[in-house]
Amino acid sequence: MGTDTIVRGVLSDAVKERLLEGILDGTYPPGSRIVETRVARELGTSQAPVREALRDLEALGFVEISPFRGARVRQPSLDELLEAYVVRAELEALAARLAVPGVDGDTHMGLAALLDSMLRCAEEGDTIGEAAADAAFHAYLVDRAGNGTLRRVWGTLEPYSRTYINMATAGADRRLMAELHRPILDAVRSGDATRAEAAIRQHFETARRSLADRWVERSAAPSAAAASATGMTR
Repeated sequence: MGTDTIVRGVLSDAVKERLLEGILDGTYPPGSRIVETRVARELGTSQAPVREALRDLEALGFVEISPFRGARVRQPSLDELLEAYVVRAELEALAARLAVPGVDGDTHMGLAALLDSMLRCAEEGDTIGEAAADAAFHAYLVDRAGNGTLRRVWGTLEPYSRTYINMATAGADRRLMAELHRPILDAVRSGDATRAEAAIRQHFETARRSLADRWVERSAAPSAAAASATGMTR
């Protein structure tokens, strides 16, 4: 492998991380275009590593690339998001089983601080900040499972879910969504791994139902508005 290939690969990885960060923080919302030339100019690189980064993100399901239309941030279907929640529930239940027997006061305080951050962001209407604190809460517990394979597999799903959390749950009670994490914190504090597993599964089941409900309401809203405009509703 030549030096140029190595350098290009390193640049591509760096560009991919920057683009992923932009997708996660809402800089590139679902459906928005990512223009190679613009990204290259902003990051001070050529288009080649940007193109490679976009291909990697396409393989991970974050973007879709079409001939003559370029790259766009991918908007997943409801089924894809709900499937990801099912898998995350099982992975995080396993994380709880592995982590809870060894957690200490520092872990309790760390989780409590992240829950407080979620609640504060909810009060302030900072949905991006809340989503970041939400992700950090779950990552905190997964990291303490001490299983590298679990962490890597979980990591492929967590950003995918977080990328779309603001879009998919628009209109939801943000404080209520944050409070869904309190039973997990209480279960971890109890030191009962079985209780923690159950709390995580219940958390994701409730989140899945909320997501499905909000998605249906959001999809129905434009149709209702159109019908009203044409005098079809009473």
